[in-house]
Amino acid sequence: MWIAALLLVPLLLVREGRGAFGRLRDRGRALVFLGVVNSAVPFTLIAWGQQHVDSGVAAIGNASAPIFVALLAIRFLPSERVTGLRLAGVVLGLVGVAVLTGVDPDGGWWAVAGTLAVVLAAISYAVGALFVQTRLGGGGEGLLLAAGSMAVGAVALTPIAAVQAPSELPGWEALAAVAALAVGGTAVGILLYFRLIEQHGSTRAALVTYLLPPTALVYGAALLDEPLRPSALAGLALILGGVALGSGVLAHREDEAQIVSAQAPQPVASASESAPAASAILPPAPALKTAARPSSAAAIATSERAKTDFEPRAL
Repeated sequence: MWIAALLLVPLLLVREGRGAFGRLRDRGRALVFLGVVNSAVPFTLIAWGQQHVDSGVAAIGNASAPIFVALLAIRFLPSERVTGLRLAGVVLGLVGVAVLTGVDPDGGWWAVAGTLAVVLAAISYAVGALFVQTRLGGGGEGLLLAAGSMAVGAVALTPIAAVQAPSELPGWEALAAVAALAVGGTAVGILLYFRLIEQHGSTRAALVTYLLPPTALVYGAALLDEPLRPSALAGLALILGGVALGSGVLAHREDEAQIVSAQAPQPVASASESAPAASAILPPAPALKTAARPSSAAAIATSERAKTDFEPRAL
């Protein structure tokens, strides 16, 4: 985490100059809370939990974060209150977490504890996402939040890291893995995550956990020879189904489909097709009574008779 903080803080200073210190000081309490809840606590829980469960199980447990975002939104974001299908999705996802944990999983009760630790990390991530949306808001503060929270998380975890420091320097493979996680998985990842929260809200941003279980299960089975257990696959299906319903993705797509169909141009009826409809709606026009015009011969005869009547007669 120190590596991510040492990358993000100088980047913030380059972008904003000395004014960055003032902004960090103004956001001090919020950044301390966010650094602990969104960085130090979930990092510790996931690291401990993965010592007792496979990477695929850990990824599935972490995928439950959107469900807890929906639950916490009932209290902190009333506008996103879950009802109907979303409420059913929350219940379905919680059932998936129970199936994933299991009553007697491989690995014993330590595996249960490890899975619960990962789920608690997902809850912590949900709290952090809602806090970013409701308290800190947008305004292009993604880099500020990322740098400040990473610095606070690094300081908070330093005593634990000092106690568990290895007795000898790890090999280059371990150091390369730590560097890759710090740069790609932490520094870049948290920047993109906060950017998503600013633009689309915490509920939508939490959907990035969709990508974790499939990739973790595939990589774990292909690279680490981890078995694909039926309970893990069942929990995966239930949690992802619950996330899809609980986050409102399906309802959102139905609304978009209705909007698109409403905005679609309607076919224009031809003249022959519209004429019967018009005649059925409009009453028939009243017939006009007009006198028949005389023929040309009758008109000439009438004219000659008129001349004869007005000619003077001889006495």
